[in-house]
Amino acid sequence: MHDGWRVLPIAALVLAPAAVYATEYLSVEAAQRAAFPEATAFVPVPLNLDAEARARLAEVAHPPGAHDPRVWRAMAGGKLLGTFYADAVIGKQEYIGYSLALDAAGHVLRVDILDYRETHGWEIRNASWRAQFTGKSATDPVEVGRDIANISGATLSCHHVTDGVRRLLALNALLPRP
Repeated sequence: MHDGWRVLPIAALVLAPAAVYATEYLSVEAAQRAAFPEATAFVPVPLNLDAEARARLAEVAHPPGAHDPRVWRAMAGGKLLGTFYADAVIGKQEYIGYSLALDAAGHVLRVDILDYRETHGWEIRNASWRAQFTGKSATDPVEVGRDIANISGATLSCHHVTDGVRRLLALNALLPRP
């Protein structure tokens, strides 16, 4: 009798593709509340960027985004607290959902990872890495290797989230103030 049938299940396990781990860490609503606990309303901001504004954004934000982020103004009564963005960037193969909260002057309050689907690079969720963005504005480089540190094993995630934050900072500078 041939023992080849025993090798097949083992070979199938070894050659099977790695599982993708999709984990939601925060909902958009939870991230909004964490960034602006005193907010009484989150008012959606429609993005009506014309071709000229998109061209200016593309000059500053490399690479340009694949889609427009969702944007809200955080309000406490009639007072503007800041702006909240929910966006996604490509990791290695899957999207990384993240949020960016800016104060009323356009400085980063916090960056949160909303969901992560890759098998590697999850270290970008570490508070110490995300804290590097705090206080940054559209006038800062916001670039890995310059003012944002890389994480070995999470290089693509670091670069792509950093690129996304830089793009949103540039976008925020183009939006009309309320």
